[in-house]
Amino acid sequence: MTRALAVYTAAGALLLGGGCALIQPPTAAGADADASLPSTTRAALILTVDAPTPLRNLLERHLDLARLQQLPANERLGNGELNRLIAAAPSQARELLQTEGYFDAQVSVQRENDGRSATSTASQPRASQASALTPARVRLQVQPGPPTRVTERRVETEGALARRASVGDADALALQQTLQTVGALRPGQVFRNADWAASKQQLLTRLRSAGYAAATLSGSSAAIDASTQTARLMVVLDSGPLFGAGPVVVTGLQRHDEAMVRHLAGFGEGAALTEERLLAYQDRLQKTLLFQSISVGFEPDPAGAAQTPVRVRLTELPLQQATVGVGVSANTGPRVTLEHLHRRPFDWPVVAYNKLEWARDSQSWAGDFQTHPGAGFYRNLLGVQIDRLRSDTDVVLSQRLRLGRTQDTPRLERLYFLELLRSRQAELPGAAVVLSSSAAASTATALSANLHLVWRDLDSVLLPTRGITLALQGGAGQARHPGVPDGPFARLHGRFTGYLPLGQNWYGQARLEAGQIIKRDAVVVPDALGFRAGGDDSVRGYAYRSLTPVDEAGGTVSGLNVLTASVEVARPILASMPSVWGALFIDAGRAVTHWRDFKPALGYGVGLRWRSPIGPLRADLAWADELKKLRLHLSVGIAF
Repeated sequence: MTRALAVYTAAGALLLGGGCALIQPPTAAGADADASLPSTTRAALILTVDAPTPLRNLLERHLDLARLQQLPANERLGNGELNRLIAAAPSQARELLQTEGYFDAQVSVQRENDGRSATSTASQPRASQASALTPARVRLQVQPGPPTRVTERRVETEGALARRASVGDADALALQQTLQTVGALRPGQVFRNADWAASKQQLLTRLRSAGYAAATLSGSSAAIDASTQTARLMVVLDSGPLFGAGPVVVTGLQRHDEAMVRHLAGFGEGAALTEERLLAYQDRLQKTLLFQSISVGFEPDPAGAAQTPVRVRLTELPLQQATVGVGVSANTGPRVTLEHLHRRPFDWPVVAYNKLEWARDSQSWAGDFQTHPGAGFYRNLLGVQIDRLRSDTDVVLSQRLRLGRTQDTPRLERLYFLELLRSRQAELPGAAVVLSSSAAASTATALSANLHLVWRDLDSVLLPTRGITLALQGGAGQARHPGVPDGPFARLHGRFTGYLPLGQNWYGQARLEAGQIIKRDAVVVPDALGFRAGGDDSVRGYAYRSLTPVDEAGGTVSGLNVLTASVEVARPILASMPSVWGALFIDAGRAVTHWRDFKPALGYGVGLRWRSPIGPLRADLAWADELKKLRLHLSVGIAF
């Protein structure tokens, strides 16, 4: 037989919303019948529900009989009212089971022997009334039968979406097709009231996010056939008008240019005001680092849908910001960082940034000017950077001057620049080996044109568990080194990282890195352009930048080629501490001068992760297979 869901929805709402009204002190005849009984003889109840666990939990939460067990002793119901609730329990249970998709359930209730019958009244002898002190025992037996499954679901549209689709609009047709797959209930799934309600809301949310912000639900129906355990669903959506962009109205600016805010919209008047488009606009504003709070939205007034004003509400950040950070890393030891940011120096539309980092084995200063974003979301930049890196055998000092442009979008970052690089490699005082060349001969310079790309598709940029990142670098230029011929070179480098949930609270992470410098043998490029492996984010178990080639005297030098890989699995250690994870990992790789010399060094071990709000903090204990030694790797940092 086919029944309309509206009947069950109404019954379920009455049951869940007003079920407590059934548990009231007896009135009229019921009250009079129990009036002669003292309060100590009020009936108590022990209910046993025989049903599959999920359904048993549902019934024990919502059945009136189940809730009787929670009443205080002085509010126990009389025997007559208890019998009435016992008689009503099968019908009430069936209505609850229908909300979970069981429309042909068999339910029976039995009051087990407790010393009196279910129809006992105040006219019984006092001796039998004394037995009422024994709790009533009731058993509810449920045979749910097969669940009802969805065999058909149709989503129909009215309004502007239907009209646009009827004339062949590609976006409208694609959206209609998408709506057929949106929602918690699809053919083959068990029909549940909660999923049915959620599915309709998800359809509305998807339609509104596509620019039809005034969309409403015109109607819906669920035809249930209990004899065949099937459900046929239909939803009718009225899309209302498609909201198009009008003028951009900006409020909250005090120092920065309104033209810059408008450029970052990335769309013109008439463009559909989709959720994705507005969120991308908001993300671009956030990446300017100029605003403390950002709100991008519009008022969905159907009367003016074609030219809807886009309202941008901003609160500017202070002109200047200073940050102090401390941390420790196995790569470079303890460190302190000082950062300063000026968002409009000399009232110019630029951002001036300076960062000084001082660590045991690394010291650096970076300073740059970047213009505020303009047309096409581009910034012009001028940057200077000085780095000093120390390994076990050498010190590399490099200076860089960059001039270029950068473009940031939600998924893709581009950086184009010209770079002048000077790099000096020198012997580390007290090292066991010395470099084969003099200090003057170890200084090289290069002028190059470069392109860096970073593509991200992650569920979280800060603490990812699913998705991928791909970083690519390419450059070409001219290198110069005293005593050898000048010559051209090209540099390529790529790094892929993937994240994937593995099930059972396990998470996987894999990384692959490869790089190569292409040049004639006689050409010497700056050491800072070369590759080194070892340490955190490379091959754990080995010292930072230690997996590199050595020259004739045994001193380390940067390689022309590098290949590293890593696989890691992790999971929360305790359910009560979901942000603390344990990890197992294996790393491999090395930097070499020639690929024919490549023999990967292996490192593997265990680690501890704290997925803190400021990012992951890590501790790894790794075994270096090549050295037969353990090494502890730490990465901890705090900014103030």
